[in-house]
Amino acid sequence: MNQVPLHVIILAAGMGSRMRSSVPKVLHCLAAKTLLEHVVDASMALDPDCIHVVVGHGKEQVIAGMAEHSAKSRLKFIEQVEQLGTADAVKTAMPNVPENTNVLILTADVPLIKSSTLSDVVAQLRAHSLCLLTTEMDDPTGLGRIIRTSDGSLEGIVEERDATPGQRKITEINSGIMAARAARLSEWLPLIQSNNAQQEFYLTDIVGLANTLGDPITGISVADCNEVKGVNTRVQLAELERLWQRARAEQLMLQGVTFADPSRVDFRGTVTIGQDSYVDVNVVFEGDCDIGGIVSIGANSVIKNSSIGSGSIVHEHSVLDHTQLGNDVSVGPFARLRPGTKLGNGVRIGNFVETKNAVFADGAKANHLSYVGDASVGSNTNIGAGVITCNYDGANKFHTEIGENVFVGSDSQLVAPVTIGDGATIGAGSTITSDVKPRQLAISRARQRGIDEWQRPVKKKK
Repeated sequence: MNQVPLHVIILAAGMGSRMRSSVPKVLHCLAAKTLLEHVVDASMALDPDCIHVVVGHGKEQVIAGMAEHSAKSRLKFIEQVEQLGTADAVKTAMPNVPENTNVLILTADVPLIKSSTLSDVVAQLRAHSLCLLTTEMDDPTGLGRIIRTSDGSLEGIVEERDATPGQRKITEINSGIMAARAARLSEWLPLIQSNNAQQEFYLTDIVGLANTLGDPITGISVADCNEVKGVNTRVQLAELERLWQRARAEQLMLQGVTFADPSRVDFRGTVTIGQDSYVDVNVVFEGDCDIGGIVSIGANSVIKNSSIGSGSIVHEHSVLDHTQLGNDVSVGPFARLRPGTKLGNGVRIGNFVETKNAVFADGAKANHLSYVGDASVGSNTNIGAGVITCNYDGANKFHTEIGENVFVGSDSQLVAPVTIGDGATIGAGSTITSDVKPRQLAISRARQRGIDEWQRPVKKKK
């Protein structure tokens, strides 16, 4: 039997007024991804034929905010001109959905939903025309309640504004996520009325309609209610952020990673970390990060789109941005490694050192207060304190080539383009503007002289 094609409809037209923001609610971020991106990514795992995003308030911002995502996923934006309710939003999208398909309906403000849960919902359409996703909540305030018959069958959904006092005591709630056969959905939608407290067309009314028409319906409950928690305020957004971050930390802990405090770490991308690695407090991982085993990352460090080899140490307050570290590397504290930095095995980058487009071969060192940019540093070379590669003339960048076993004395400036040969020595305080031959000593500084009985200036009395 051929699999029935799947279309996804994501409701993203609401204003989100309780966010108190000029930015549409669905573009607010959780773990550096918009709420809408989270929902799109979860549904993409089901390989749908198309994802229809119903937009309304701030539609230009939403479409622009999803431009990068649209290029790599099957997104189609459909405008709901007037926000007349969830049923009207789905009805707006249905002309773009073929009748011989299944439809998965999602809301764009439920970012923790798992693809596996969505797959379970869609699977129920093999035997039913409609499937709802429900959950139990200790405090269901503000949410639609699931009404069941005495034998446990789904009878309907009642919104809290329209619920009786008895119905408000029900703790099983509607998640807003459902799947239906497209042909049946197209028949139910025109029958929905707006005779409710909000005078809106509620999508939830299709449960009662389906029952009345004798259509087979079902509901499945998700055990973890956090999966279907929505975002209406910044407080709720912050709560879900911590839930998301804690879940990622727990996954890594089960794989052998230690966190000083798993509630004080942030993952804003895809991160892999090897066994027996240690992450101190307030570390932020951004983008794609690949961390080896037995790595230690100090407090308040930021690791962005970088790889760190096994046995390496990143001391506290360091920033790694688009960098590659070999094995047994030491970085920081207070180091900044900018894009294009590549460190070989055993490299040492110390406190208040900044690098950019710099390649350090195995065993090279820059331990104190230096800037190394647009440079290649040979193996076992030592860069002294206060050394600067002067790579920019105000208009163009130039390269500095430093060979193996070079010693660059403190407070020296290497004015690019310049090459320092293997084994050369640069005297402290030198400004090097010409190439230095291998094993040559280069010194460029004023000769010291002494003035006896020197009288220091004194402050004049007013």
